[in-house]
Amino acid sequence: MKNNKKANIRDVARETNMSITSVSRVLNGKADKYRIAKKSQDLIMEAAERLNYVPNFSAANLRSGKSKTIALTIPSLNNPFFAYLASEINLSLRKEGFVTILSDTFENNEDEKSILRNLLKRNVEGLILIPSGNDYEHILELQKSGLPIVCVDRYYEDLNLPYVTTNNFKGAFRATEYLIESGHENILCIQGVVKSEPNKERIRGYKEAMFQAGLKNIRVSGNDFSIQNGYLETKLAINSPKRPTAIFTLSNTIAMGSLKAILEEELSIPDDISLITYDDHPYLDFLITPLSCVEQPRADIANMTVKILMSMLSDSEFEVSQVKLDPNLKLRDSVKTLNGKQT
Repeated sequence: MKNNKKANIRDVARETNMSITSVSRVLNGKADKYRIAKKSQDLIMEAAERLNYVPNFSAANLRSGKSKTIALTIPSLNNPFFAYLASEINLSLRKEGFVTILSDTFENNEDEKSILRNLLKRNVEGLILIPSGNDYEHILELQKSGLPIVCVDRYYEDLNLPYVTTNNFKGAFRATEYLIESGHENILCIQGVVKSEPNKERIRGYKEAMFQAGLKNIRVSGNDFSIQNGYLETKLAINSPKRPTAIFTLSNTIAMGSLKAILEEELSIPDDISLITYDDHPYLDFLITPLSCVEQPRADIANMTVKILMSMLSDSEFEVSQVKLDPNLKLRDSVKTLNGKQT
């Protein structure tokens, strides 16, 4: 069983009956350079894991100087929204004189934990994180160790960490309201990762708009921000006894799957079925029917995130900032007006 108390190099040395110098060299990735035996390396690494060893960031910086390196972890580089954020954050950090170590956690909380453990060995000065799950004990430990952390897009509702995101409730409410104003009542909402805060807020916005309009036919399906999820859920909906007149997808990756399913069924947008999505992307403009969407201020999110992190690095008395930026409803041609209603 792991010890919950944070251990230091002396604790690991005592546990393994090895010198502090040898332990330090192994934990800092210099074992091969100093020809430390593989058996001793394994012994030290196992003890460090067992004792819950976390590097002392302040001491490391005093020894080697500032690393000027920031860790950035995201759930999926296949998601255009996350890829764009990563690019903008990297550009912003470069302007501040920092380099970025980018890691893809593949929407896996255990992979996230492993990646962050490895990143700590690189003496990063800060962490920008798009979480892959609701388990945050490992993040809490990093925060307690003194590592500056900012969440972006997703965040932990119960953890007092800085974050920058979109007002996802407002964006989803406006998109659903627009569909209702266009005469749609049978509206399917295809969601992403169910437990992520942005998804929960978007579902809340969809439901509130339906509730305020007196519509009780709440239809929510799906469980992933993926093309496959959008494809499968749209296929099922189109072939259900009561086909929706409109679909609201909660990401543009889900929308891509929906488009594939609609095309295969030889249906037309918006004549046969209306489609609106969360997140903008250049490809939406070049479709046969350009898609309406909720546009997030991606560049502002990225720049605000870096600004907060820089403040944390320079000010030990930094107060937690939790920022929600307003989205924009971007209307194109993918929603049909029913029953003579005007939008």
